[in-house]
Amino acid sequence: GVGKGAGRAPKENPFAQVKVLSSGENAARVKQYAARVERINALEDDVEQLSDEQLRAKTLEFRKRLADGGASEDDVLEEAFAVVREAAFRALGQRHYDVQLMGGMALQDGCVAEMATGEGKTLVSTLPVYLSALRGTSATLVVTANDYLARRDAGQMGKVHRFLGLTVGLVQ
Repeated sequence: GVGKGAGRAPKENPFAQVKVLSSGENAARVKQYAARVERINALEDDVEQLSDEQLRAKTLEFRKRLADGGASEDDVLEEAFAVVREAAFRALGQRHYDVQLMGGMALQDGCVAEMATGEGKTLVSTLPVYLSALRGTSATLVVTANDYLARRDAGQMGKVHRFLGLTVGLVQ
């Protein structure tokens, strides 16, 4: 018979793409992230020495490496995160903590990164957003809960992205 919803495609589960990590997977992933944080930290002295122009030029360098097909986002992640960390310090006076770098990696991997109030979730977002924008093939969208947060975050975190030569817009 023809019942309610007959002929309609089944509704997609919006959470179907969310990765749920078991404790074993999570521990291994955290260990991998911690090793990457060490490598990012090892780049810090060199990145700090770059002029604003040289730091900004890293965006074009990363884009070229990605476009040439010789590198993936994962290949440039550590350098890109080090560059964003330094840009955030120069543009906002805020430096990503190690745990924020790990949160950025989790988001980049398509995972949910749970962080408490005040742990810098908004600053964390600058990391995977920058890495995603390096592809330069389309817009990178950041969605937030309301217009106030959208304006605030586009204004504040947009300073980091504009510092690195990206264009930031706001849709309300």
